[in-house]
Amino acid sequence: MLKLATLTVPVIAVIIGEGSSGGALALGIGNRVLMLENAIYSILSPEGYASILWKDPSRTKEAAEKMKLTAKDLYELKIIDKIIKEPKGDEEESFLKIAKSLKKEIEKITHELRSMTPEEINQERYQKFRNMGEYKLI
Repeated sequence: MLKLATLTVPVIAVIIGEGSSGGALALGIGNRVLMLENAIYSILSPEGYASILWKDPSRTKEAAEKMKLTAKDLYELKIIDKIIKEPKGDEEESFLKIAKSLKKEIEKITHELRSMTPEEINQERYQKFRNMGEYKLI
């Protein structure tokens, strides 16, 4: 994560299935984070959350809802930058459509970031990471 944070080249992360644990933290350092609409992304599994918080792994569904780990939730929380739609239908056809969408989005991001200096790229990534989350004093 330290190495990623200090890079002066763009970092684009794509969550395609289940991004969790320490790997999830590293993915969050990207200048842009893309996520397939049916993927999940969290630093802890719902089973682990339920076990730690309530000492009851049977509350996994409740934990998943509270954790806000869906693409829609994470987009609203500004943790990810873009949701990549997953078409229904034939598996191979869907895969090709998703790959095409990802390629288009990565090319767009690369074009956007191309005009930035290495220092600006690094600073943008730093600010994005620092601004993640919402904190409320109770």
